[in-house]
Amino acid sequence: MLRHDTTRREPVTMSIELALPFAGEWIVRNSPADRVPSHGTTRFASANAIDFVPVGRDQRTAPITWASLLRPQAPEDFPGFGRAIVAPVAGEVVADHDGEPDHAAYRGLPSLGYALTQGRRAAAGWPALAGNHVMIRCDGGVVVMCHLQRDSVAVAVGEPVVTGQHVARCGNSGNSTEPHVHVQAIDRLPVEAAQAVPMTFGGRLPRNGEVVGA
Repeated sequence: MLRHDTTRREPVTMSIELALPFAGEWIVRNSPADRVPSHGTTRFASANAIDFVPVGRDQRTAPITWASLLRPQAPEDFPGFGRAIVAPVAGEVVADHDGEPDHAAYRGLPSLGYALTQGRRAAAGWPALAGNHVMIRCDGGVVVMCHLQRDSVAVAVGEPVVTGQHVARCGNSGNSTEPHVHVQAIDRLPVEAAQAVPMTFGGRLPRNGEVVGA
C-alpha cells in the first residue's frame, strides 16, 4: 500500500533534471525562470510549475480571428492538440487519469468569463485543476503532467517507464484555456500535502516566450 507522508518538511532546494516531454516546437508559458510562484500561487505545490504550449511551423498556436475573440474554439483547431507526450524522466507511474473531457479553448472575450470560474475549480480540488494527468515517481520526487487528452493515457499505475517513452497526448482538460501540457515536480504524494521541487530541462530552465523542442 502506498503511504502518504504528511509530516511538515523544510522547503526543497535540490532540482530534478528532466528531458522535454514532447517532440516538435513548443512555447514556454508561466515559467519559474521568470517568477516564483510561476502560476501566482503556491497551492498544490505549483510554485515551480511550467506550461508548454504546442505551436505550428509558424511558431504560433491557432490563428486569432474575430471569431476566436468572440466565442470559444474547439481544441481540434489548435495544431498541438493530440500531439504525443513522452516521459521526461525514468521511473514508476504512481497515478494516471484520463476520463475528463477536452473542453473548448477560451481566448479573447471568452477567456474573461472562464477566468471567473477558476475559483470554483480550485475549490473542487487539485483533480479539477489537473484534468487528465500522469504522475511518475523518480529519484528526487514525483513528476506530474496535466491537461492531457481524454482516453490518451498509454501507461498504468505500477508500470516502469523510461525517458522518452510515449505516455499520453496533449489535451485541454482541467483548468486550461488552450491545449498545452503543465509540468510540475513535487516531493511526495498526495499533491495537497506536497512541496514543489525545482526542475531543469537539459541543465537549464527556459524562460517565458522561449520556443523549445525540435
